[in-house]
Amino acid sequence: MSTRRLMSRLCYFTIEDESMLAEAFPQFEGDGMAITYKVIDTDDVFVTTADTREAMDRHDVPYNLLAEEDSERIAIYHTALSREELGEYGDALKALALAYRAIAIACVGVNGEADLGFDLSDGTEGYTYFTAPAGHTFIWRLFSTRQEAEDFLTKLTGEDKEALAWVKAIPLASADELTGYH
Repeated sequence: MSTRRLMSRLCYFTIEDESMLAEAFPQFEGDGMAITYKVIDTDDVFVTTADTREAMDRHDVPYNLLAEEDSERIAIYHTALSREELGEYGDALKALALAYRAIAIACVGVNGEADLGFDLSDGTEGYTYFTAPAGHTFIWRLFSTRQEAEDFLTKLTGEDKEALAWVKAIPLASADELTGYH
């Protein structure tokens, strides 16, 4: 049996000077991918994975832990290609979702596709991207409520049973249930 953590944590933190992250992360080579996102609508709150936090601890990067979120509470809906290329980056994707205070994230295509199957004329708020080490840049839809995910995926997938089962399995009903960090 693996000694891997049974419950992966995503961490909210502040840091005195965010340039310290840019200086420290290159030192983490060999520790895996170091990833941190600034939380939307904040001046100094970041979210990171447990692996990055452990690397920060090993390299004595000073930060102030504000709160932790169980990564299992954030849902990811993959396409076949995103699952293949990003399967081992689940916590990084979940940290990205938390940076937007989202409870779920769904892959909706690859950058460069002529037709993603939905209209962006109202703006791109609610979407983000994540580039896989293999090179594809995946487009993700962020959801702050389970109902929002259901409405979107019902239209996008034509009521695909797998997509709707995923929606029903989203652990949180809304972003109001996310851990607070203030």
